[in-house]
Amino acid sequence: MVLVAQVLGAGACVWLLLALFFGEMGLPRYLSMRNHATQLERELSALRKANVLLRGDIAQLQHNPAKIEQLARERLGYVRKGETVYQLSPDPRKEQENPAKP
Repeated sequence: MVLVAQVLGAGACVWLLLALFFGEMGLPRYLSMRNHATQLERELSALRKANVLLRGDIAQLQHNPAKIEQLARERLGYVRKGETVYQLSPDPRKEQENPAKP
């Protein structure tokens, strides 16, 4: 009777160890999930930093007319009344001499 209990106990221990290493939610799955959670925490931290920067940009746009003017000039090409705009175009002779490099 004692021998049967020992064999059953040893079998149960082996079964538990196999489940731990090869089961659906075993040790490899746990380690994979832990690595994934660490990666997600890093991504979340980067997104929070970007969010802080964007909130600063929003505050500047709401309260700083100079920032609005700067963006309008840079992105939309706006100029003030009375300003002279100079646009430089490439020399067509130089383009023929130096064909576009691949």
